[in-house]
Amino acid sequence: MQTNRRSFMQAAAAAAAVLPLAATAQEQPPKLKGRIRQSTTIWPLGKMSTEELCKAAKELGLHGLDLVGDRKMWPVLKEHGLVATMVPGAGGIKDGLNNAAKRDNWLNEFRNNIPAAAEAGWKRVICLSGDREGISDADGMAACVSVLKEAVKIADDHDITICMELLNSKVDHFNYMCDHTAWGVEMCKRVESPRCKLLYDIYHMQIMEGDIIRTIRDNIDYIGHFHTAGNPGRKDLDEDQELYYPPIMRAIAQLSDEGKYTGYVAHEFGPKKGLESLRKAILLCDV
Repeated sequence: MQTNRRSFMQAAAAAAAVLPLAATAQEQPPKLKGRIRQSTTIWPLGKMSTEELCKAAKELGLHGLDLVGDRKMWPVLKEHGLVATMVPGAGGIKDGLNNAAKRDNWLNEFRNNIPAAAEAGWKRVICLSGDREGISDADGMAACVSVLKEAVKIADDHDITICMELLNSKVDHFNYMCDHTAWGVEMCKRVESPRCKLLYDIYHMQIMEGDIIRTIRDNIDYIGHFHTAGNPGRKDLDEDQELYYPPIMRAIAQLSDEGKYTGYVAHEFGPKKGLESLRKAILLCDV
């Protein structure tokens, strides 16, 4: 397995080397297989203007940019034929939907953000559970479900899917509540709507529970989006980390081929070498 993995990484690196780092009007995006619809969060691309971000994304062969909260950026993405693959919905990492005292606040955020996303043509909004902060998992679940049962009505009216993100509570977000797939899936089941799914962050769930491919296959009905990063370190998808992404991507691609997954895979890691790192990740995941 290690030999095969090293060969794959070397092949990806060689392929990346022949692709230019900057696109011109005459150049075309790399011809990817495209079974995995890839995007990237903005922060790995560094301090770039919206125009530069979009040009870089197109040059890399990406479908769009992820977690695009600034609505001023949305028209620029459209001009470049890109999609905002995830935009704000409601709640935050520290203070989120499990805070029952702010139920009306979260619903107001959904009422504002869902129609705005739909008007722009985007299909997915993110929400977060918030930290436990003395809230039991049972009470937090009830609070989240209470908000989401109302929010999915708005989402259904606008053809939008709400995705709650799974984050680790061991390394990066101590005390975050939605930190296991089983908890998130149970929440979705209680909401009883296909408009409520999970943002399955592969990096975070490797830290919390591992068994990535089996978990994805067993719970794909409740997954609406994916994030990638290498573990440990949340850096490149390279040989310095423990996740082997090609079979993970093949599993997702197969589920897509079967019509069980129609979303995106967005890269969310701190690149060691800027666009070069992102390019290698894209090629690695293009199974």
